[in-house]
Amino acid sequence: MRKRSDAEVFRITGARQGLAEDVRGRQRRYVISMLVRTASVIATVALWNVQRPVAVVTLVLGALLPYVAVVFANAGRENVPSLPSTFVTPPPPTMIAPQPGPVAAAAPSAESGAEDRP
Repeated sequence: MRKRSDAEVFRITGARQGLAEDVRGRQRRYVISMLVRTASVIATVALWNVQRPVAVVTLVLGALLPYVAVVFANAGRENVPSLPSTFVTPPPPTMIAPQPGPVAAAAPSAESGAEDRP
């Protein structure tokens, strides 16, 4: 049985990506940042007598980029994605609205009870 490379794969667990895939991604980021550094050093050499302020900026970028690239490459693995919570919160209790109508009719008064007694 052969694996198809064009088949779409769905992630159904909360597991991390594989270690080989993680290392490959780190290497890719490092190579891209080193290519940007190489371009900035070449731009520094090319612009030194033409646009000195721009050349200084590219020189600083070329000097700081290796540190940043190493920090990002060694930043560690991804966090484990959190799984959806299975706890279902109950709906909030509804507030009972006051009933319309006269209040005196609902409650007997003290005077009416006094007249009925002997």
